[in-house]
Amino acid sequence: MGVGVAALGIATVVPEKGERLDTVTWLRERKSRKYMGLQDELAVVSAGRALLDAGSEERELGDRTGLYVAVGYIPFVTRDIDPVLAASLDDEGGFSMARFAGGGYQRAHPLLAFRCLPNMPAYHVAANFGITGPYRVLYPSAGQLHVALEEAVADLLAERIDRALVCGVAHQDNFLVRHHNERLGVAGDRLRDAAACIVLERESGKLARARLEQLTIRYAPYDPTLEVPGSECELELGPAAPLIGLDRAVRQGQPAAPEIRYAGR
Repeated sequence: MGVGVAALGIATVVPEKGERLDTVTWLRERKSRKYMGLQDELAVVSAGRALLDAGSEERELGDRTGLYVAVGYIPFVTRDIDPVLAASLDDEGGFSMARFAGGGYQRAHPLLAFRCLPNMPAYHVAANFGITGPYRVLYPSAGQLHVALEEAVADLLAERIDRALVCGVAHQDNFLVRHHNERLGVAGDRLRDAAACIVLERESGKLARARLEQLTIRYAPYDPTLEVPGSECELELGPAAPLIGLDRAVRQGQPAAPEIRYAGR
């Protein structure tokens, strides 16, 4: 696909364990943070920083801005589920479906669903930056970020929008995601929570971070029981990985790699 699209801003967020994000800076209402999981906060912070990098401080981007988000596997915080498990065990300490169905599930925090739904990062970005244009939410790995990018470019070139925010975000430093990846042969110590966002517009002579000259996507299926899914990143950064690689190349003044392989993911 030949394109004429410019990247005006890009930002990445890979926090250290325990690092507190500057989430409140980007919120319309501070109290909305109680509805946010880490994945939501990562998405909002990366979007806010990317817009600032693009020279924009707008908070009402409107219906001419589109939002395209690739989210990682389900966020999970053990302390949210501990009360559910405790109320769902039988007298011998084993899991009881009867006790779980009879009230154990009700021990979950009432806001837990808001923090786990895969479309919530997109909601919080849209709500805090006034984005009312088209949106796409894809799931759950680096390959879907490329699909989100393709959707954004198509909408820009068709002039359905004037600006696109493409985000990749994943909360990966948790039990469920580690367990899933370790079953596939990916060491848990490679996983990092991460987010990245890029601001795209049609080329117009504005100062740009990068120019998208070509976009081609191919899918190569693999059997996870026979091979370990690999990537060209030393860390497993989920859907944020392609944009983090791009950001690194741009800031080092190097051309981005012409092809990135994610082993069917």
